[in-house]
Amino acid sequence: MASVDLGRRYEDVTSNQPRINVVTVAILLAAVGLGVVAFRATGNPAALGGSVLLGLALMPAPRIARQWERAVVLRFGRFVGLRGPGLFWVIPFVDRVSSWIDQRTITTSFAAEQTLTADTVPVNVDAVLFWLVHDAERAALEVQDYSQAVSWAAQTALRDIIGRTTLTELLRGRERIEGELQHLIDQRSNPWGVTVSSVEMRDVVIPGALQDAMSREAQAAREKQARIILGQAELEIANSFAQASRAYQNNPTALHLRAMNMLYEGLKEKGALMLVPSSAVESMGMGGLMGAAALRQSTLAGGTTSEPDTV
Repeated sequence: MASVDLGRRYEDVTSNQPRINVVTVAILLAAVGLGVVAFRATGNPAALGGSVLLGLALMPAPRIARQWERAVVLRFGRFVGLRGPGLFWVIPFVDRVSSWIDQRTITTSFAAEQTLTADTVPVNVDAVLFWLVHDAERAALEVQDYSQAVSWAAQTALRDIIGRTTLTELLRGRERIEGELQHLIDQRSNPWGVTVSSVEMRDVVIPGALQDAMSREAQAAREKQARIILGQAELEIANSFAQASRAYQNNPTALHLRAMNMLYEGLKEKGALMLVPSSAVESMGMGGLMGAAALRQSTLAGGTTSEPDTV
């Protein structure tokens, strides 16, 4: 099911009705004033009626186009030119303003719903198109409704690009897809006098079940990477221990100093417990050091004991 937002329909884009402006009001008031003067001078009501009819006939002659507008003027159905911006005149009952072309940048939102990607994944894509009319004559004469034509061209181009793009490319390569989409829409709409400034993809919605599967896949990939990092850390630690063992093998004094430092670090905290193999106690002479450390810990725990009295 397709969805296209044609956007705001601009006021008087295709209206043939004359716009009321200050010049038309002034012409009508002037004609009525002349009619009143002629009626008072002659006493003939036909002069008043004729002046009013003349003012009404001349009212469509002055037209005012806004700064961003161009008026398409037809004379007996034939294009005679563009008018505006500002005040311009047409021949009443001969010339007709067929349309008013807005030449500002226009934003149009469009979407492609339930469109299959190249790997057969249904997606919903919302995008915004920024475009403007650079040739008002071609926009008025080459296409019936240029704003609607641009919207449909944008939607079909979006569906075309989605159909030949995989889901991964659609999610990761938005900038490239937006460039391709802009080029394709501009190529289709340029003969209508329309230029596409840019295209921005607002959202890409995929099915919920596929989102869950992608989430589990990403979690598994992160767990795998974490295990690889942990294994690399273990390997580096093992290499460090191997280097340390070779250094201690040729330097027994350094090994004894390291053992004493380990005992000190382990037993300096109150209530600490350290298990040392008996072989280490015998080979490194740790018995005296461990006894001194235990005595020091007991002293800290029980407070200072009083010395016995001498006789």
